[in-house]
Amino acid sequence: MGLSNAPPASPVVPADQALERLIEGNRRFVDNIRGEHVMMGQRARAALVEGQQPFAIILSCSDSRAPSELIFDQGLGDLFVIRVAGNVVAPSLVGSVEFAAAAFGTRLAVVMGHSRCGAIDATLSELLHEDNGGPLTDNIRDIVERCRAPVETVVSAAGRHADRNFLLREAVRANVRNSCDHLRHGSRLLERLCTEEGMLIVGAEYALETGKVTFLPRA
Repeated sequence: MGLSNAPPASPVVPADQALERLIEGNRRFVDNIRGEHVMMGQRARAALVEGQQPFAIILSCSDSRAPSELIFDQGLGDLFVIRVAGNVVAPSLVGSVEFAAAAFGTRLAVVMGHSRCGAIDATLSELLHEDNGGPLTDNIRDIVERCRAPVETVVSAAGRHADRNFLLREAVRANVRNSCDHLRHGSRLLERLCTEEGMLIVGAEYALETGKVTFLPRA
């Protein structure tokens, strides 16, 4: 039987509890405290060889300054992390979220953008016709095109001559919300899990300057 036809596994941790664990973990990270559970020994690592039960799915940017496991002070086996420039949503990425939700019963998915995101900055430069240092490759342009619609919305609302930092900040958040909407409504499996089984798909923004993660209001 294919994965798409298989019933989801029993939830490991309810979505609200999973979200609280992430909030507490980020608080430790900001306070420069390392949780004891993160420093696991050989026996704990060996126990994960046979399987995993991550309590949260994180779709985040590939930026080297934004590693989810460190930001949320979690260890091996805690998070199912999907990283892609601009935290964009494409079919394979939707499939990755579906896989974790179906195979492991994970009921919290977080789309996390971050301040000063290069992919969003490149998209903004493209829309404002700024000199971005050279032509984009076809593959990079694909990422820009996936970010274009939410960034265009911000530019249209604020005006092309609005403060550049303001545009970038709002564009990062708009892109996160767009990716959340894509996950909620671009997958029949995820839509059903949200409607019937308490799954949450929430947006978040990581501040490079402070280390703090701010969760965006739920739709």
